[in-house]
Amino acid sequence: MRPVHPTAGEGSVQIGAKLRASRLSQRLTLEQLAVATGLTKGFISRVERDDTTPSVPTLVQLCQALSLPIGSLFEEPQIQRIALGDAPRINMGGERVDERLVTPRSVDEVQVIRSSVEPHASGGEALYTINCALEVLHVISGRLTLVLVGQVEELQGGDTLTFPGHTPHTWRTGDEGAEVLWTLVPAAWSGSA
Repeated sequence: MRPVHPTAGEGSVQIGAKLRASRLSQRLTLEQLAVATGLTKGFISRVERDDTTPSVPTLVQLCQALSLPIGSLFEEPQIQRIALGDAPRINMGGERVDERLVTPRSVDEVQVIRSSVEPHASGGEALYTINCALEVLHVISGRLTLVLVGQVEELQGGDTLTFPGHTPHTWRTGDEGAEVLWTLVPAAWSGSA
């Protein structure tokens, strides 16, 4: 039997956007990266646009200056899609609400919960807190009242409210109900079905 030799893929490897994103996330200018690597700004710019392919030693040099593992340039992004109908139901303690976890349970950085809130629903009479650094409440449609200590926020479709995660609060709806997204940073818990 003859051995079958693997062949390279047809497309070129695109690494420029990852290098540029890494540089920008560190707030480095092209000039600063050029000084750190001994390369020219123009060359680095062409690499970031994928107009030229650096040699392996040059790529290692760029990655070292950016504290970027060279292998990360070639990893496929981990993309996970969750259809709303397939999102697991969770219970955050509210009454008359269908809550679904629309981010993967494995994600620790953020947690997004889609809530379909019936008319005259609530998060309970007592104020509660969520174990996260930041909460973002976005009302997709309908109306929702968020009650905080000494403050009441009346929200309607399109409104977004951001507040610290350890802020005591509860919520309620009136005659209309609401569709809302709660974003918790970082994820408050791993959820349960």
